[in-house]
Amino acid sequence: MDLPLERGVSREDHADGLAVTIRPAVPADLDALVALEHAAFATDRAERRAIRHAIRSASMSLLVALARDGGEDILVGAATLERRRNSGVARLSSIAVAPARAGHGLGALLLDAAEADARDHGRTRLRLEVRADNGAGIRLYERHGYTRYGTKPDYYEDGMEAWCYEKALAPD
Repeated sequence: MDLPLERGVSREDHADGLAVTIRPAVPADLDALVALEHAAFATDRAERRAIRHAIRSASMSLLVALARDGGEDILVGAATLERRRNSGVARLSSIAVAPARAGHGLGALLLDAAEADARDHGRTRLRLEVRADNGAGIRLYERHGYTRYGTKPDYYEDGMEAWCYEKALAPD
C-alpha cells in the first residue's frame, strides 16, 4: 500500500474484494473522466478543459482508479491534487467515485493514493474542502485523521458552505 506513485507507475489494491489499479491519468482518460464528473456531481463540476489541464499540469496530479470488468479496465474513481511552488501544502481539490461503486472503499483508496502522491512531491500537509452536507465525505476524512480548521461560507454553486480540513502527512 505504501508504494510510491509516480508518473507512469501504478499500484493495485482492493476495495471490498474489487481489484483496483490507481495510476496517474493520461490524455486517453479524458472522456471517461468527464463522464465520471457528470455522474458523481450534480453541481460544481470540473469542465473538460480543466480536466485536460490537470492531466497535463506539472503542478497537479490527477489519479484514476480502474476496476477490471469483463477483461476491460473501467474508470471508477479519480482524485485531483494541486501543488504550489515553494509550499509544503498540497490541496485535494476533488475525489470522485462512480455512483454504482460508492460504498466499497474506493474513496479511502483514492485518499491514501492522494496522500502518497503529496508526500512523493515533498508536501508535508494535505488540505481540502468538503460540502458541509456531505456526511460520507466528512466521515472519510475524519477517519483518516483530518482535522477541521475552518469554514468557507457560500463556497459551492448552490450556496452550501465548505468545511476545511487538514492533515499532517507522516513521512514514509
